[in-house]
This record gives sequence, C-alpha cells and structure tokens, in this order.
Amino acid sequence: MDPAFIKLCADPALKPAIVEHFVSAVGSGDPLAVTVKSGGRLILVPKPETPDEAMGIVAQYVGQAVVRVEVTQFPAGLGVKDSSEITSDLVEPCDNLRKGSAMFAKILRIVRKWYGNPTSAEVFPQIFDDAVYAWNTGQFDGQGVFQAADPGGALPDEGDKAKVVEAEPADPAPASESEPPNTSDIDGASIRIDLSRIGG
Repeated sequence: MDPAFIKLCADPALKPAIVEHFVSAVGSGDPLAVTVKSGGRLILVPKPETPDEAMGIVAQYVGQAVVRVEVTQFPAGLGVKDSSEITSDLVEPCDNLRKGSAMFAKILRIVRKWYGNPTSAEVFPQIFDDAVYAWNTGQFDGQGVFQAADPGGALPDEGDKAKVVEAEPADPAPASESEPPNTSDIDGASIRIDLSRIGG
C-alpha cells in the first residue's frame, strides 16, 4: 500500500506499519470489493465495476446479511437504521481507509484493555492477531466490537515490524473465573488443560 495514501487517509492513531499490516490481513486488493455473508456462508454477488454498482449491492443486502466493502472490508450499515442512510463514501478508498483504520484502532484498544493494558512490545503480535479475529467476526470476549464503546487510552506499541508480520494468527482465549481478564503478566496466566486428546 502506498505510504502517501496511508499518511493522507489512515487514522493518525495508528502507525503506518500497523495500517499496512491491518489492510493486508483483512482487506481486499479490489477497491470496489463487496463481500456478502449470511449465516456464515458467502453469497456470490456480481463483481461491481463502478461505485454505483457497489452501492447497489450494498443497498440490496444490508440489513439482511453481513456486508463488507472496499479495501478494509468495512461493515456496511454500521450505526444506520435505514439503508437510505448509507452513503457512497463507503466505496471511496480514502474514506474507507479512514473509517476502517479508526474502527480497527478502537478494536485494538478493546483487546489491549482485555489483556490488562500491557506495555511490552512483545505482547503486541497477540493483541494484533486477536484484533484481526475480532474485526473478521465482529466479536471479542462475548461483545460486539463494532458497537462497543471505545475504552480510550494509548494504543499498544507494535515494536519491531517484523514481529507483527511473522506473528501467527490465534483465536482469543475466552475469559474464565480462574483467569481475570485484566492480568498484566501474560506469562503469569493460570494453567490451562489441553482436552483435545479426549475421545480419540
């Protein structure tokens, strides 16, 4: 992704390296990409050739299915009560990146708070992966992240960019009574028991 485009359009709370990795992890190379899912299944829609065609697909499916658009695969219809309120800036690359990166910054803060607001750069790859998971599913720790309140605060430090790129994706571990979600020492978490071998 063009660094000048990131600098011009992305939320300034996110460093360019994080924005670039976020878009490569969740986004689409097609500036008019529209993805429609219902019940976890992908619905095949015609590939839009113009912004008007993309908006037509959005208007047709929003409210009935999960519709994601543009370079960040931003969820269409977020915060609107009627499809007529959806504006064409969703399919404008700069606006889409601005909205998407701002939303992702909020999700990073939500995940960081769940981890106990750690300051170590070594924890960032896990926070980032969990935030990507939350972006793709719309859920983290049982709450809808797109509608959740922004906890505020500083964003975690991504440290070395190579650590971010090489981090393995991982699902967020569910909170339990034995493990308070605000633990600041990730290595001091309670013992987990592997039950995957039971029954086979």
